[in-house]
Amino acid sequence: MLEFLLLSMVIGAGGTAALDLWNLLLHRIFGMPLPPWHLVGRWFAGLPSGQLVHSKGIGESPVVANELAIGWVMHYLVGMLFAAILLALWGMDWAVAPTFLPPLIVGLVTVGAGWFILQPGMGVGVACSGAPHPSVARLNNVAGHVVFAIGMYLAALVMG
Repeated sequence: MLEFLLLSMVIGAGGTAALDLWNLLLHRIFGMPLPPWHLVGRWFAGLPSGQLVHSKGIGESPVVANELAIGWVMHYLVGMLFAAILLALWGMDWAVAPTFLPPLIVGLVTVGAGWFILQPGMGVGVACSGAPHPSVARLNNVAGHVVFAIGMYLAALVMG
């Protein structure tokens, strides 16, 4: 069990770090905005009190103490959770001899968590339907989760 948790943490953190580097690259080269981790933290901070949906948009909700730190921590914990799902579905043997298809499947399926839970909850609509450029946002979501998959795969290779 300890090995499962350790691998989930390392593989998930590796995938999440790859996604963060991807976002930084897009920001530096194309001027794309960085993810608003403070708003993600605000969303997560509201969950214990039952605040799942911010219908006016999360930016209109009151600021929460330490929301940026909460956002970053939750960003990495969710990545580790997705890695744990990968290991639970494909087994610990996958981590010994990783192949790319399993993390790609997990990466693409987890786009749905953003589209159907996080984004509507933050007031951006299902699959960013309320964003200024929904198609661009969706493409960026899918590309980012593919990069997350690449990062999980590479982290598993390094661990193996």
